[in-house]
Amino acid sequence: MAKPSGAKCNLDCKYCFYLEKEGLYPSGSHRMTDEVLEAYVRGQIESQPAGAEVLFAWQGGEPTLMGVPFFEKAVALQKELGRGRRIANAFQTNGVLLDDVWGEFLRRENFLVGLSIDGPRDLHDLYRVDKGGRPTFDNVLRGLEVLKRHRVDFNTLTVVHRESARRPLEVYEFLKSAGSTHLQFIPLVERVGEGEVASDASVLADDWGSFLTSIWDQWVTCDVGKVFVQLFDVMLGVWMGQPSGLCLFRETCGDAVAMEHNGDIYSCDHFVTPRHRLGNLLDKGLGDMVRDAPQRLFGTAKVDTLPRYCRECEVRFACHGECPKNRFIRTPDGEPGLNYLCTGYKHFFKHANPGLRGMAWLAMNRESPAKIMEVLSGQGPSD
Repeated sequence: MAKPSGAKCNLDCKYCFYLEKEGLYPSGSHRMTDEVLEAYVRGQIESQPAGAEVLFAWQGGEPTLMGVPFFEKAVALQKELGRGRRIANAFQTNGVLLDDVWGEFLRRENFLVGLSIDGPRDLHDLYRVDKGGRPTFDNVLRGLEVLKRHRVDFNTLTVVHRESARRPLEVYEFLKSAGSTHLQFIPLVERVGEGEVASDASVLADDWGSFLTSIWDQWVTCDVGKVFVQLFDVMLGVWMGQPSGLCLFRETCGDAVAMEHNGDIYSCDHFVTPRHRLGNLLDKGLGDMVRDAPQRLFGTAKVDTLPRYCRECEVRFACHGECPKNRFIRTPDGEPGLNYLCTGYKHFFKHANPGLRGMAWLAMNRESPAKIMEVLSGQGPSD
């Protein structure tokens, strides 16, 4: 994840974990230089296997603060250094600065845009405010209209906080009505200090499970093949015996590093701390830093620190303890390292299991997983 503007952002979302990272770089410009940009493009291309698509993921902070010319330069470098390689760009934005100039560029260069929006007005504006504390819902919708007007491929990223978790179908139907057909739901988990307590804004574990199962029940009976929910798609792959497409649910992690504006590389977007700094792109190759012992140990620690309660869990294959950043409560027998969201995920996986098994069977028998809707409605074959 490249952060060309570092932690700089034009919003002041109350739950944002990354704004505080500005403190790592208290002086100087928080803008990626041409030197770092070229090193990043070159390193990202050279570190990928021959023939594989090379993905550039631009995040922040807020990447639109860099302006269109910066990304035009990035695309030109990709084409120059890529020498015919297949290249894709993903771009995560709050949408506030999107205009027709951005829309034309994003469409022309085939960027996939992730738009952050947390649901209906009251749920979105509860936490997603600007630097003056003002609501941003209307500005985000204007940005969304830019994407639709220019036919830019986009998905929506929705942070699920304590309030929105209690209104799952309202959130889901709102996103569909806004034109989103590809949905990502991110549970808000903010740890208070070093203890076992989450913030008042954090989603409750049981509510997270209910949120997922409520949307699942609507999706699996009506929307398979029409709406794509990232978590559901990932789990279908897992039920088919494939590795998770998200690091969250892999047995180990460590290949999704984060790069700050000055070329500093960190183990993960959620572990941008001095202890997890791997080096700088101007001094060492990107691939070398990912393959070196410190990062390999970071990745294998995910499985090595799994509590016995998790190792013996019947749905471990689906979860693998989820993200290490959320493992701060104790198991029922008192062992540390249990994921804060454990009960919610366990409830969802068990609830969705019959439908996932059915879709996996269909897919492995060269049938469309969408046929599960016919089966569930009683219109399909009983077997």
